[in-house]
Amino acid sequence: MDMATGHCLNGRLASARSCLLESTQGGSSLVETSMVEQSEIEAFRQDGVVKLRQKFDPEWIDMLRDAIDQSFVEPSGNFTRHTEDPDAPGYYEDFWAWRGNPDFERFVRQSPCAPLAAELLGAKSINLVMDNWFVREAGSASRPPFHHDISYFDFAGTMCVLWLPLEPAAKQNGITFVRGSHLWNKLFLRTRFADGHQSGDGSTEINGERYELAPDIEAEPDFYDLVQFDLDLGDCLYFDMRTLHGGRSTITPTEKVRRYTLRMTAEDGMIHYRGDWAKEERRMFEAEGYTDGDRIDGHFFPKLRPR
Repeated sequence: MDMATGHCLNGRLASARSCLLESTQGGSSLVETSMVEQSEIEAFRQDGVVKLRQKFDPEWIDMLRDAIDQSFVEPSGNFTRHTEDPDAPGYYEDFWAWRGNPDFERFVRQSPCAPLAAELLGAKSINLVMDNWFVREAGSASRPPFHHDISYFDFAGTMCVLWLPLEPAAKQNGITFVRGSHLWNKLFLRTRFADGHQSGDGSTEINGERYELAPDIEAEPDFYDLVQFDLDLGDCLYFDMRTLHGGRSTITPTEKVRRYTLRMTAEDGMIHYRGDWAKEERRMFEAEGYTDGDRIDGHFFPKLRPR
């Protein structure tokens, strides 16, 4: 093995990425081969969600499980319990976790997450927007309401979300997506995870954009093109930030369920102020010197690709 190929295959990322040597007039250079089929790219762009099989090795899954368990015991200031009943098994979340845990940061910077996002978005560069982890305790009846991520935070641009289950996820207890809803050209008011209430009573205009109440998917499920996925360990979903999704499962887990998500943007990502509902998260990046209209880049939103 020559030095160039050896460098390409060095580290855990090599198990999920492939490289080849291409002869050029000036010598040899490394060229990455595609990690995503054209049909998968088309599904992502048309449907707003796509399943990718076996993109993350067991080492990544084990590392994220351990990191979540550690963060659950020692959470950040963003830690949230979404289950209102204090005596009931809980549904928990933490975000921007990579800033306080080296294993989350390692995954963000070294796993295949960014190369996959670049292919699906057709992006020249990828920046991290934020990461989240979710834990649903055994016996928890809580589930996420139907929503789309683009309304929750002060971000705009060509963005995607990685949804990575850390236990196998069957259709019956995974996430349901409204296929094609990212193309509706609509913005929906933020829905609170704790009780399913909208952040507002009806249509409202903020920063020149109109927000509506999200449709009641549960009331008319047959009216919408709903899609669910069976996911084994190593499988993942990528979906558009505008795609409506939520939990329809009536199955109560008998064991703890852990999920890890990443939001990433192409080179056009920018900070775009939305409603007052985002003010808590807004304070975090404003404290780091960011404001409305700034590019999503720099130390708080690191560039993942190219390095």
